[in-house]
Amino acid sequence: MKIIVPMAGIGSRLRPHTLTVPKPLTVIAGKPIVQRLVEDIAAVIDEEIEEIAFVIGTIAKGFPVDTTEQLLKIAKELGAKGAVYVQDEALGTAHAIYCAKESLSGPCVVAYADTLFKADFTLDANADGAIWVSQVENPSAFGVVKLQEGFITDFIEKPKEFVSDLAIIGIYYFKSGAKLLAEIQYLIDNDLKENNEYQLTNVLESLKQQGAKFIPGTVSSWMDCGKKDPTVATNKQVLGFEYEAGNDLVSKAVVLENSEIIQPCYIGENVVLKNSKIGPFVSVGANSIIKNTTIVNSLIQSNVLISNANLENAMIGNHAKYDGKYTSVSIGDYSELI
Repeated sequence: MKIIVPMAGIGSRLRPHTLTVPKPLTVIAGKPIVQRLVEDIAAVIDEEIEEIAFVIGTIAKGFPVDTTEQLLKIAKELGAKGAVYVQDEALGTAHAIYCAKESLSGPCVVAYADTLFKADFTLDANADGAIWVSQVENPSAFGVVKLQEGFITDFIEKPKEFVSDLAIIGIYYFKSGAKLLAEIQYLIDNDLKENNEYQLTNVLESLKQQGAKFIPGTVSSWMDCGKKDPTVATNKQVLGFEYEAGNDLVSKAVVLENSEIIQPCYIGENVVLKNSKIGPFVSVGANSIIKNTTIVNSLIQSNVLISNANLENAMIGNHAKYDGKYTSVSIGDYSELI
């Protein structure tokens, strides 16, 4: 099994946090979003992962020079071969997959790196593919599917009138990566664009018309990392899952002086807490110092200095300094409010 992860978008909706770190590499409860994504997929598929191929953007678009190194390390930790491809120009969801064409063979999962999920799902050997979906209240904002006798019959992009409330979450399984590549190649060779981009939904529709059978993969939890508030909410959910699983995410190297940690929390290495109360549902990155502060339901990155604060629903980037009485803030890397 191979995993293809298109992640060339820098995540403009999550700025200022994505000005120096691409959204898929934003850390949630101690791990980058993309690492949690591929770990979740590996757990759901329950098959040996042969290769993980990442499609990233250029350095000029904000991807750090060490991005490839980070991603290859993530693949290695899952016991898989790693590959990194660059999408020079944003030409749509199908084009992003096409950039990893050298890795498109055999069965594969395609997962766009802006979402996390929890699911219990077994692949059906009789199906040509699976598309993970989640029931939503406002289907007009999503691509949705219609079902008949357990198979997907239609793909509808952002329907203006109600046709289905099963939203596509951006994770797909294909029994044949070669067939997927052939259909994308056809789109590109014939310049078949929609809104000036090569769309994966057109590829799926073409495969279906040729007789391919797709089944829905449902999820019990779908977590968004697109904007600040949903990302903080995702951090809360992930911490809850980790705590329920019995995982202790508080480093043994934390310095605790007249302070309290209320679980569930992630506290990184060499964090110093003085006269503070942290938690529940708080992540604090390594080498941070927090003094005279109360923090609840917040996501704090690494090397941060916070003092005299009362924070809730906050997201603070790496190397930031914050001293104040604001309660709901979004502070990017290297920012200061003192």
